[in-house]
Amino acid sequence: MSSIKALTCDTGGTILDWHSGITAKLAEIGKRRGIEADWPSITNDYRRKSLMAMTGGDADFQPDFNIDDVHRRQIGIVSKQHELHPFTDADFDEIRDTWHGLKCWPDVPDGLARLRRKYIVASLTILSFRLIIDSCKPAGIVWDAVLSCEAIGHYKMRPQPYLRAAKWLRLEPPECLMVAAHPADLMAASRVGYKTALINRPLEWGPRAGPPAAGDDFKADYTVQSFDELASAMGC
Repeated sequence: MSSIKALTCDTGGTILDWHSGITAKLAEIGKRRGIEADWPSITNDYRRKSLMAMTGGDADFQPDFNIDDVHRRQIGIVSKQHELHPFTDADFDEIRDTWHGLKCWPDVPDGLARLRRKYIVASLTILSFRLIIDSCKPAGIVWDAVLSCEAIGHYKMRPQPYLRAAKWLRLEPPECLMVAAHPADLMAASRVGYKTALINRPLEWGPRAGPPAAGDDFKADYTVQSFDELASAMGC
C-alpha cells in the first residue's frame, strides 16, 4: 500500500459515538417529561431515517439543506411515530444540537495523530462543517482538511464525493484510502478506485445491534479494530 498518500475518513460512526450521545439525551429529556421508552431503539430509528433523508433521492440528488436541518426535521417525525407527545420544539432543538457535542471513540485522537505524521488525513463526511468543528475540536482531533458533502453538493455513497475529494487533494483515487466503519461506504469508494480500510465498531448502533453487513464479495484492504491498529499496519 505504499502508493497511499491520503486517508479520507468517514466521521459519523467511525469517529463519533452518535448512539451513546443521542440515546443519553433522549433519555434525559424523557425523564424530564415523565416518559419511559426504548431510547436505544428510538435513537437507531432516528439515525436510519436521518441517513435516508440525507443520502436518498435519485442519482442527481443535490439537497439545498444539510444534516443539521435533517436532524431537526427527523426528530419531530420520529417523536410522533413513537408517541413522544410531551416533547416540545425546544426539546427537538436540544436534540439537534446534541449532535454537535458527540464524543469520539477513545482510539481516535492518538491514532489519527500517528497517521498524520506520515499521511494527509481528512474527514470525508455527510456531516456539516460546523458539526465536525464542534464535535472534533474539544476532543483534540486535528484534520488536515474537512471535506464535507455539504460543499460538494452530492452525498455519499454516490461517486462524486470520493472523486471530488481526490481532486481537491490533488491525488488520484488509488492514492486515497477511504476509512470507515461502514462497508457500503467502502464499497462505493472502492468502485471509483480508492483503497479501503474497515474500522470495526461493533457498538456503533448500541450493544443490542450487530455490525453492518458487508457484501459477500467485498474485502477491505485493511480490517482493523482501531485507528491505532491501522496506524501500526501503515507504518506510523
